[in-house]
Amino acid sequence: MELRTAVSPRDVKHYTTQRLREEFLIQNLFTPDEIRLVYSHIDRIITGAATPVKKTLKLTAGDELRAEYFLQRREMGVINIGGPGRIIVDGKEYKAAYKNGMYIGMGAKDIAFESEDADNPAKFYINSAPAHTTYPTVLIKPDGMPEEGVVIIKDENKVELGTLEDSNHRTICKYILPGQVESCQLEMGMTRLEPGSVWNTMPCHTHDRRMEVYLYFDIPEDAFVMHYMGEPTETRHIVVRNEEAVISPSWSIHSGSGSRAYTFIWGMVGENQDFDDMDGVRNQDLR
Repeated sequence: MELRTAVSPRDVKHYTTQRLREEFLIQNLFTPDEIRLVYSHIDRIITGAATPVKKTLKLTAGDELRAEYFLQRREMGVINIGGPGRIIVDGKEYKAAYKNGMYIGMGAKDIAFESEDADNPAKFYINSAPAHTTYPTVLIKPDGMPEEGVVIIKDENKVELGTLEDSNHRTICKYILPGQVESCQLEMGMTRLEPGSVWNTMPCHTHDRRMEVYLYFDIPEDAFVMHYMGEPTETRHIVVRNEEAVISPSWSIHSGSGSRAYTFIWGMVGENQDFDDMDGVRNQDLR
């Protein structure tokens, strides 16, 4: 598990491109038959991925957490962006197809990941946050019929925003949030841009009461996303490729424009779970 410390906005003003990438960009997440994890001191979020191909991958706490098992004092959200797979939690198997998600509550001891087809492996993207209460472990599906242990995302949590004229026509699909899948502090969801649209989260905002991580995917090999960060009057950018993530501190904007349409997963951790708790920034005030 890689460890990264928190950073000051005063220091970030002086970072080179390489230093920005070292501090905030997460690369090589989806490594075959490995679990890759990055522990950030920013709200203690862990961002990572499990990519089982021929092996069953078991999640362990490692020395970094000083815990008996990974979720002893944590909760976790997972979204599969690859082929069909299985998540096994304390002996119970959950089948997770493409864009299925999962919330795993504090106290789950044995967690493992498998793929159904080695030629089309699952790619399990992970966000984990400290927790103080145990909430039910559930599989999350964008659509389908309700069944025991499965949550179907509500229609009101599939929000269409923006316009093609503004290059930001997109659909936000909220997976983990109050009223649908309860958690201590973690929220997760997915935003898909329509063809011809390239801007996400515009107009941009900050939210001083929580941080956020973006995972960008569905980006063609020759395309990229310019992820914008920094204080609204001291913006910086990071060039992001397919299946790379960016850590965004609470004081930073988090927005992007791509050379092509793309999809991204957002995960938020902090003290406020109100999705609309944002400090908006006017386009005229950006620098």
